[in-house]
Amino acid sequence: MPVPADFAFATIRQLAQGLREQRFTAVELAEFFLARLERLGPRYNAVVTVTRARALAEATQADQEFKAGRDRGLLHGIPYGVKDLLATRGIPTTWGAAPFRERIIDDEATVITRLREAGAVLVAKLAMVELAGGLGYRQAHASFSGPGLNPWDVKSWSGGSSSGSGAAVAAGLVPLAIGSETSGSIVTPAAYCGVTGLRPTYGRVSRHGAMALTWSMDKLGPLCRTADDCGLVLNAIAGPDPLDDTSVSRPFQYPEPGAAAGPFKLAILREPTRKPQPEIQQNFATALQVLENLGTIMEIPLPDFPYSAVVGTIINCELTAAFGDLLTTGQVWEMTAPEDRVGLHAASVIPARDYINACRIRRQIQIAVDTAFAGFDAIVVPTGSTVAPPLDREFREYQAPYRGTGLTVAANAAGLPGITLPTGHGERGLPTSLSLVGRAFSENQLLAVASAYQSRTDWHTRHPGE
Repeated sequence: MPVPADFAFATIRQLAQGLREQRFTAVELAEFFLARLERLGPRYNAVVTVTRARALAEATQADQEFKAGRDRGLLHGIPYGVKDLLATRGIPTTWGAAPFRERIIDDEATVITRLREAGAVLVAKLAMVELAGGLGYRQAHASFSGPGLNPWDVKSWSGGSSSGSGAAVAAGLVPLAIGSETSGSIVTPAAYCGVTGLRPTYGRVSRHGAMALTWSMDKLGPLCRTADDCGLVLNAIAGPDPLDDTSVSRPFQYPEPGAAAGPFKLAILREPTRKPQPEIQQNFATALQVLENLGTIMEIPLPDFPYSAVVGTIINCELTAAFGDLLTTGQVWEMTAPEDRVGLHAASVIPARDYINACRIRRQIQIAVDTAFAGFDAIVVPTGSTVAPPLDREFREYQAPYRGTGLTVAANAAGLPGITLPTGHGERGLPTSLSLVGRAFSENQLLAVASAYQSRTDWHTRHPGE
């Protein structure tokens, strides 16, 4: 039977129920999303490679297993896409960069392997900012696949560096996508595109087979329709991996929805310099009214550290180690964004003492932030200071008149988990959002708060028209 058109924006549980009720087969579901990827993907510059042959083979296997009575769980037969920095054997892995647009890595990322073991169906490799934005890009046109276009307004950016992941979920091209974050690259496109994005604790998810930008800060996580969807995906991909010695052995088990329904102890940050766009501030205040019904909200200060300087120094030094060959081969001059052709040169002359001091301060940040957040289920902040920037503006210039929270940078410095949720719409009709941030390995607390919020609001059910 044909897949209903509105299932483009269905949750994982809704799709899983449709498969088990035999309303459609896994092959029909894969064909449905493959058609949307092929038809709409180019409209948003969201897709690098549609993996049609692999998708149909995996979907056929899922149907055979369902028929034989084997059920791998709620992700069985569910299509998904991945940011194109995850290795997929036999399929190009481009890292969003022109020098690698034809390159095939003879390996399979652990996240891909775990999703396949859960029965999920890979339908696409999704666009990204070249080299995950590490070279210092300042505008949306920093990928050989073109600027990421926002499904809510194609004259606006879908966010970086997981631009294709955010746009693909928002436009109903995939039910879920995997992105990566070093300093905002999951939460930013999730916020700009009005979807739910989860940044796990550093080490929670194996990065084997993923492009390394900053070994000590990179994280992989899902962008989905709901917090519950994110929990289901994290349940499949989390866990130790002998192929990644930074992965942690601490187990993760996502509980059934409603297992922890509150009351919650929440906090907001005392930041007198914060000045987001008026619509973001207004929608955040409205969201807090919802959250007040879920527990208590206190105000706390964010410990005073040079978060941006620490994170920027670590990223620049580690990316130089990761991509130094681009300088010696001259491939750096093939980058799409002009500023990315020179950023690596500047990063390569940072003194070693600066990196050492940044790592030393990062340890102090981890201790201070963990102490400040102790006793709270989540810290609640607006995700950013603005909605998605217009394509014709450098994003830092567009954001300059406003001041956001420093929590995203602080959380990435400390390796803390966070989840971004839509809260409404702002300038030019673009989505606004809030973020919940918690202590290390507190994903289930964050997911519980997020699910409770989404059970009382409907912003996560809104989607752009075609």
